[in-house]
Amino acid sequence: MSPLFVLLEASVEIIGTWVNLGAGLSAVIAVFAASWGIGKIGKTALESIARQPEAGNDLRSSMIVSAALIEGVTFFAIVVCLLILFV
Repeated sequence: MSPLFVLLEASVEIIGTWVNLGAGLSAVIAVFAASWGIGKIGKTALESIARQPEAGNDLRSSMIVSAALIEGVTFFAIVVCLLILFV
């Protein structure tokens, strides 16, 4: 077995470890960013409803749609991270 083959095999193991770490950190960042974004949407919607109570139903429905879109993107990011880990 040549030394180059041993070095290549060791580097593949190290790269695999870094890929797993990167996928896990990416999933964590995606979840934190989504929770921050949904919290910001909720805060802004509540402030807007406090200023104009008659627009509450429109703002509430817009808030729910925006939060659902953010959650959809977050689930997609987590699925991609899981695919990186296990495939």
